[in-house]
Amino acid sequence: MSDALDREFLEISAKKLRQLASRIETCLQKLDAQQIWMRGGEQENAVGNLVLHLCGNVRQWIVAGVGEAPDRRDRDGEFNARGGASKEVLIAGLRSVVEDACGTLARVSGERLLQRIVVQHYDASVMEAIYHVVEHFSGHTGQIIFATKALTSEDLGFYSHLRTTAPHSQTTP
Repeated sequence: MSDALDREFLEISAKKLRQLASRIETCLQKLDAQQIWMRGGEQENAVGNLVLHLCGNVRQWIVAGVGEAPDRRDRDGEFNARGGASKEVLIAGLRSVVEDACGTLARVSGERLLQRIVVQHYDASVMEAIYHVVEHFSGHTGQIIFATKALTSEDLGFYSHLRTTAPHSQTTP
């Protein structure tokens, strides 16, 4: 890849992680503690579990896998939690891991993007690992948005700028 293309990929990845984290934060702000930890059944995850899971996934794949920091993930604990972490703790944890990941992405070189790493027993290029994380984060963000809308009966307004025919200055969401 060219240096410009490398930087573009890394910057868009960081921007997307920040945007999605902001949407999750909006959702968490609208939910009370009971709603954050509500499950429809034992086979389902609460919003709180999904946030813990995203924090673990981003830390494991980008901060540890790409950034070569120690991997201290407790994946089972992310899904086994039945409460305990407040809205504020979840938000702070999400912000922290996303900023750590974005800092890691800012230090990745073009040559590093093509290097192979092993994360969770998966062999992947650094680029593939980053792409996986952004895609994974997006999928669970959609679940959190859906759950928040179902629990609050509110439109979260993420695309309200599209309701008018007037031109807008928004960039691609």
